[in-house]
Amino acid sequence: MSVEDFRALYEQHVGYVVAGNMKAALADMVRENIPQVFDGIDAPREATKGFEIKDVRAEGDRMVGETVYDMGDRSIGLRSIWELRDGRWLAAKLENFPAGTEANA
Repeated sequence: MSVEDFRALYEQHVGYVVAGNMKAALADMVRENIPQVFDGIDAPREATKGFEIKDVRAEGDRMVGETVYDMGDRSIGLRSIWELRDGRWLAAKLENFPAGTEANA
């Protein structure tokens, strides 16, 4: 998958998160990773006030998307690492990054 094609997929996924459609957002994740992927991570659990996609890139055989979500009372910098699983790109891991800085700095 090209980075441009991944950007389209990632933008759709971010749209689910922003809208608070957690069922659709979770459908884009590696199912067996879901319980532990959120362990210790600050992630939106409801619709957001806004967002800014900071970066979309390839890292080896994975794709990475980084977005800052505006939750109203705080901002959440969230990086998702995507892997190709059974012919479909799915988010396999989440990490926080400082929302007030450049994501990949």
